[in-house]
Amino acid sequence: MRGTRIGKAAPLLVAAAAVCSLLAACGGGNDNTSSSGSASGATTAATSATKAAKIGLLLPEIKTTRYEQHDRPTFTNKVKELCPSCKVIYQNANQDAQKQQTQADAMLANGVKVLVLDAVDPASVGPIVKEAQSRHVPVIAYDRLISKQPIAYYVSFDNVRQGRIQAQSLVDGLGGKGKPIVMINGAPSDPSAGDYKKGAHEVFDKSGVVKIAKEFDNPDWSPDNAQREMEQAITALGKSGFSGVYSPNDGMASGAIAAMKSAGIDPTTRPISGGDAEVAAIQRILRGSQYSTIYLRIKDQAEKSAEIAADLATGKQVPPGLASAKVDNGYGPIPSVLLTPIALTKKNIADTVIKDGFYKLSDICTTEYAKDCKAAGLM
Repeated sequence: MRGTRIGKAAPLLVAAAAVCSLLAACGGGNDNTSSSGSASGATTAATSATKAAKIGLLLPEIKTTRYEQHDRPTFTNKVKELCPSCKVIYQNANQDAQKQQTQADAMLANGVKVLVLDAVDPASVGPIVKEAQSRHVPVIAYDRLISKQPIAYYVSFDNVRQGRIQAQSLVDGLGGKGKPIVMINGAPSDPSAGDYKKGAHEVFDKSGVVKIAKEFDNPDWSPDNAQREMEQAITALGKSGFSGVYSPNDGMASGAIAAMKSAGIDPTTRPISGGDAEVAAIQRILRGSQYSTIYLRIKDQAEKSAEIAADLATGKQVPPGLASAKVDNGYGPIPSVLLTPIALTKKNIADTVIKDGFYKLSDICTTEYAKDCKAAGLM
């Protein structure tokens, strides 16, 4: 992952000590424990803390369907399984960083023991992390890394590797050499977007297969902006001036495809990448208008985050093996869970999203796409 190492071990130790003072697993006492120090008093206090444990879950937007359909319910269900008495307080910021700040402030005032934060704008959440730290509330950066802040954990996929996988899938789809492509990257404010871009360039710049004819940074990941950027690329390059499109997510891929159709370009003749394995994207892959997407086992991500959050909220020690990776976020090495992305094409739909139960066949193979599913051997 990107980031310059900075010698800040001492602040990390201070932050860790502050968190440990909250957690029984670190050996600290509970303020509600009786002065006699009896085992029954300690048990009563621990039980009381567990019953009152609240976990805050802050997700960034609703345009990407995964958050409401997969991340939220999976996380919530896993917390309930691990800690039936725990309560998940959930908010979605709908792509509004200031709204997310207000939501976080309200959760902290409401007494959450842990914040699981997928930042709208990771560069602007410093006040959230600092306020959480002042209340001894650990912050788990979910999906997007929060740089230069004393977060407790980071749970995501290997984003640089994802960029490489996306780029390689597009190279495979293009075939041949000297193919010009359009790159539409994610929001510059999102470290994940920077990682995808870095990984993609590592493949494209060394492949000898592609030439980047036009490149954009989408300011907010929106399909609408991606469509406008693709329209600009078509105007600049001409209808025959590009052979494919790199997009790191499915929403932006849909915008690029809409621009091509509007310009009279058959998208089935121009491979385009994507990410998030949305149903609409898989249907486009079956139809041929999108070449690939990225399948993230979000169930693993959400459940591992829930395990860490439940342990922190109830004063248990997080098993060291659960977050065995380390990512330097510019503040120091952060215990991390980094999962592996999977390239999804027409060839492995059955072996990924269907086999894992991420989608049912009926979700994808609707009446409109029944012929495409049969042709792909899904029905």
